Amino acid sequence: MASIVSRVIRNIHSKSLQTASFGLRCMSTGTYKNILVEKKGEKQNVGYIQLNRPKALNALNDELFCELLDALKSFDHDDQVGAIVLTGNEKAFAAGADIKQMCGGKFNEIYRSNFLAHWAGVADTRKPIIAAVNGFALGGGCELAMMCDIIYAGEKAQFGQPEILLGTIPGAGGTQRMTQAVGKSKAMEIVLTGDRVKADFAEKAGLVSKIFPVDQLVDEAVKTAEKIANHSKITVAMAKEAVNKSYEMTLKEGLDFERRLFQATFATDDCKEGMTAFIEKRPANFTDK
Repeated sequence: MASIVSRVIRNIHSKSLQTASFGLRCMSTGTYKNILVEKKGEKQNVGYIQLNRPKALNALNDELFCELLDALKSFDHDDQVGAIVLTGNEKAFAAGADIKQMCGGKFNEIYRSNFLAHWAGVADTRKPIIAAVNGFALGGGCELAMMCDIIYAGEKAQFGQPEILLGTIPGAGGTQRMTQAVGKSKAMEIVLTGDRVKADFAEKAGLVSKIFPVDQLVDEAVKTAEKIANHSKITVAMAKEAVNKSYEMTLKEGLDFERRLFQATFATDDCKEGMTAFIEKRPANFTDK
């Protein structure tokens, strides 16, 4: 990792030698400095990731994001885990990308390194992710929450895309996912003014699924994650894929895709077990096969 950072830093303008790391590649280290990782739930089937840069309000630098992607990949390949909860602390989910890291970057450096492209790895995670948002979810923090599949918010949560105030625009989905979530008019207002919106507005607009008291938020997110994790993991993955495809296809294409996945579930043992359990009026015993 050190050699990679050194090579990157040598290519950055001297003004930003100590802060920029464009093009940094993510590598698994096995240890984390910026996130806390554990399993939760009665069956230990919920992956739990807490962003942990409290002094920086969980600002998203390359090191933190590489650790996050590594943890998500580990949970994605863990047969015990069926869903993931991603959270921050009571002050901030994530206050945005690390501006100190970006300040001084030149166009050719940003463009050549395809800066922020690796962030898409969050949305590529196959298992469902619930973002439990307390405090600030601004800029990259808001974009990170929107990469997740469900957003729960604490009563004091605030969302926003303030990049316009910095002379730039969102670069990790803020103009795209926000528009899909709340519609063109509200997205335009949020992106073009840089104003923050509170949790109640975010819920009414469709950005957030539910709002909870601050001290109950994470527990409620874990409860929902447990409920999802107790279903057939292969069927949950199919359902997530089908919903996501709805943003990429025409209605006719989406209906065809959904029907094919529905038909494919009949090749699984879990489909047979689920229907048999329903007829026999007992809980299903899914084996993820």
